[in-house]
Parts: sequence; structure tokens; C-alpha cells
Amino acid sequence: MITGAVRARISMKLGFGLRLAALAVLLGALGHAQTKNMQWQRGTGAIALLQGGKPVWQFNSASTQSKPYFHPVALPGGSDLTWLSPNDHPHHFALFFSWKYLNHVNYWEEPAGVPEGTTRWTNVRVEARRDYSARIELDLQYRPEDGMSDVLTEKRSIEISRPATDGGYFMDWDMEFTAGNKDVELDRAPPETAPDGNARGGYAGLSVRLARELKIPMVTATASVGVLANKRYGFAAAAAEFSGIMDGAETGIAFFDHPSNPRHPTRWYAIMDSSVPFWYLNASLLQLESYTLRARQGLRLRYRVFVHPGRWDSARLLKEHSLYGRSK
Repeated sequence: MITGAVRARISMKLGFGLRLAALAVLLGALGHAQTKNMQWQRGTGAIALLQGGKPVWQFNSASTQSKPYFHPVALPGGSDLTWLSPNDHPHHFALFFSWKYLNHVNYWEEPAGVPEGTTRWTNVRVEARRDYSARIELDLQYRPEDGMSDVLTEKRSIEISRPATDGGYFMDWDMEFTAGNKDVELDRAPPETAPDGNARGGYAGLSVRLARELKIPMVTATASVGVLANKRYGFAAAAAEFSGIMDGAETGIAFFDHPSNPRHPTRWYAIMDSSVPFWYLNASLLQLESYTLRARQGLRLRYRVFVHPGRWDSARLLKEHSLYGRSK
């Protein structure tokens, strides 16, 4: 016999279950609303996620380029947050990865559009999923222009989340480098702490050049960013972001250094120059010291790039870094 008390408990459990189901339906509806009117667009050497015909992000890997890169990068329905090949630095490819020097050969700058060192890539694989997440894989080779063999090779994968209910999404970069038959020195121009006072150096690796339209820019990190000297920051932190106002609303792009990376927490190189304008952030593994990779030795680097609405303070960056640090 089912007593009144038992009926009450059953009723409570059923009611709680129904409320959970209703909440799940509501959250699903919100997620569906965020991805409404989204579609994939494929072209020669490009894959883009569109919403209402506007790119949310686009990955560019045409063989005519000198490096693969992301541009544009935006929030769904918003303006571009990245700047491709500005006049002051045409080799700034929006959101991109590039070494500076490999065995004293420059792979970064491109005088007359041709870099001294050549970056090539093959076997580009793109998995564009029905939920609007994606995975991109490619193999890269680094070779001096007049060289006969690769000084460095790389296997790169980028896992991109579907846009969340607030439009934010992240890209998990995983890069595995292997030196060729000889040692390879990964190096950069002298940092701002160099004896000659050079304030331009210290950069190499994963970078973003933000759109000139970004207003009221700010650099935030999980640690003190120190003093803005000569329109540049150089500091160590587990995560850093560049934020500002776009389309009348606050937005940011945050970088997270995975705890397994060498020299974690990494140093960051940021430029905030309103005269250009010049908004730039770089995960600068080599800022203070070069890195020598022995022949046939491997190096793995992992970063998360998080595009999000609002400005994140250090506490939010720490929370998100903790979540990222748990990933395998």
C-alpha cells in the first residue's frame, strides 16, 4: 500500500525531475538560439563558420599564403576583432603562429612579401561538425629558403568549441615540433631588457593583432602586468587577455598557457599604442631567453584562445585557466 507520505515523496521527485527536464529544454533552446542561422562555408584553402552570412571565424590555409591564420575572428553577429596585414606590419596575420628566428634565419618578417625562412604545410584536415564545433589538423615544415631539408617540423591541431549561449567560444591549439637532423635554436630579437635598450624585441609564437576599431583597450592577466614602458608590456602570467569596446559592448580575446608548457607560466608581450592604433598580444615563450631543441628532439606547446563578451578580471582568468589546465 502506498501511503500519503510515500505519495508526497514520489510527487516531489517527479516534480523535481520535471523541473530539471524543463531547465534542460530551456538551456537547449538558448543554445539553439545562439547557433540559429549558422552554417559552414568552405572555399579553396578556407573554412568559415557563418551566422546570418557573417563570419564568426575563418581559418585560412591557401597554398599561396606564407602562413596559415585565422581572420576574421568575431563574436556571432559582431564586427571583426582581428586585423589582417596592417600597413605598419603586413606580416601580422590576425590570429597566427610564427617563429621569429630558427638558427638565425628570419621566419617572421617578410620583406617584399617573401620571408627569409619558409613555412610550408600539407595534409590540412578539417572536421566541421553539425553542432558548429570543429577540429583542424595540419602538418608544417620550416626550411631556410636555400636549404635542402627541414630544420623543424610540426603537427598542429586546433579544436574549436561551438559558440556558447553568450556567443563565446575557444580554440585549443596543440603544436608538436620536432627538430631535424641538427640542433635548432628558437630565438627572438633582443627583449626590452637587453643592454642596448632595444624595446621592440622578445616576441615569437602565438599572436593576435586586434582590430584598429577596438576602443578603450586594456590588458589584464592572472598576475600583475607591470608598467607600460615605451607602449609595451612584458610580464609573466598563466593567462592574459586584450579587451576593449566593439560595437558599443565590451569584448575580449584571452590567451591561456597550458601548465605542461615549458617555462610555464609563460611571459607575455603586449603592445598598446593608440597613435597607430596598435593592439597586440603574444605568448612569448622566448622573451627572456632562446630555446635550443636538440636534433630529433620534440617540443609540445599548448594554448587556449578564448573569444568572449565582456572584460574578464584576473579572478575570471584564473578560473578559466584552472578549467583549461585540467584538460589532457
